[in-house]
Amino acid sequence: MATGLVKGEGFAVEASVLEANASRYHGKPPDELDWSDRQRQRRAVAEYLAALDETVEPNPDRKVPKVISPSDPASAWTAKANKRVQFGYGLNYLIDIENAVIVDVEATPARTYDEVAATRTMIERTEACFALKPKRLAADTAYGTGAFLGWLVKEKQISPHIPVWDKSRRDDGTFSRSDFTFDKVRDVYTCPAGKMLTTTGSISTDHAIRYNASLGDCRTCALKANCCPNMPARRIVRDIHEDARDIARRKMTTKAFARSRDERKRVEMRFAHLKTHHRFERLRLRGLSGARDEFHLAAIVQNLKTMALRLLRPPSHVPACA
Repeated sequence: MATGLVKGEGFAVEASVLEANASRYHGKPPDELDWSDRQRQRRAVAEYLAALDETVEPNPDRKVPKVISPSDPASAWTAKANKRVQFGYGLNYLIDIENAVIVDVEATPARTYDEVAATRTMIERTEACFALKPKRLAADTAYGTGAFLGWLVKEKQISPHIPVWDKSRRDDGTFSRSDFTFDKVRDVYTCPAGKMLTTTGSISTDHAIRYNASLGDCRTCALKANCCPNMPARRIVRDIHEDARDIARRKMTTKAFARSRDERKRVEMRFAHLKTHHRFERLRLRGLSGARDEFHLAAIVQNLKTMALRLLRPPSHVPACA
C-alpha cells in the first residue's frame, strides 16, 4: 500500500483446493468414528473436536460430510482438485486487481459454502485492518448466491461483478420466472396472461417469499399448458435478496463487468503459479490452523515476488544482458 501497488478500487476473490496431509483411503463415515485418547492428543483432532464443542447448534445450510479423515478431520472430502476424490483444504485469496497483490487469505475446508463465507471474513478483516474497501468485487458464479449478493450490496455497498447463481430458468417448455413481471410497489407478479400472483409476505425456511396465482384464474386460462400443466395454480418463488440479484444481473451486461471478468483471471494465475512454480500442491501440516499457517506463508512469498518484480530495477550502469 505504501508503494502504491494496492489501489483499493477493485478486488477479486477465488478459492483453490490443495490436498490435505491425509490418506484418501482411510476416510470413515462420521457415525463410525470413535476417537481414542491417543487420537484426541493430536493437535488436528483436538482442534476439530474443540470446534464441534463450540458450535451451539448445527447450521441447516451445511450438509453433514459423508467421509471424515481420522488423521485430519477438519479437511473436506472433495473431488475438486484434479478431479480426484481426496481430502483437501480451500485456499481463499482476496486480491487487489491492479497488481494482483494478495490483501487477505483464509483457510477453509474445501467446500463451496465455507469458501463463500470466508469471503465475508476477508472483506471485513481487510476493511478493519487497512481501512480498505473496494468499489467492486469480481468472482465466479459460486459466489452469486442471493445471501452473499444481498450482504455485498446492502451491507457493504460493494458493486457485485459476479454472475448470478440462478436456477429459475425452466427447460421443459413452460414459462420461467423471467416471463412474469414483478411490480415492486404493489408487491405482485403479473403472468403472461395478465393475471396477478399475490403473497402473504411470509418468509419460508429457504429464505424466499412465495407468490400464488388464483385457482380460478389458472383453471380457465388458455395458457395453463404452457405455465403450470402439473399444478392447479402457478406459484413463483422470490428470493428475499432478489433486488440484489437484479442489480448483479444488470451489471452482467456492462463493459465494466466484462473487464472485471478478464481481470479475475489474475487471482487464478496466483494459484497456477503457486502449484506450478512453487510445487505447492499438498499440505505438510494438519488441521485448519496448520493450513492457515502454510497459506499465509505462501501468500507472503507471492507478494514479496510481486514487489520485487514491480519495484526493483537493475542499476542503470549494468548492461541489460548481465
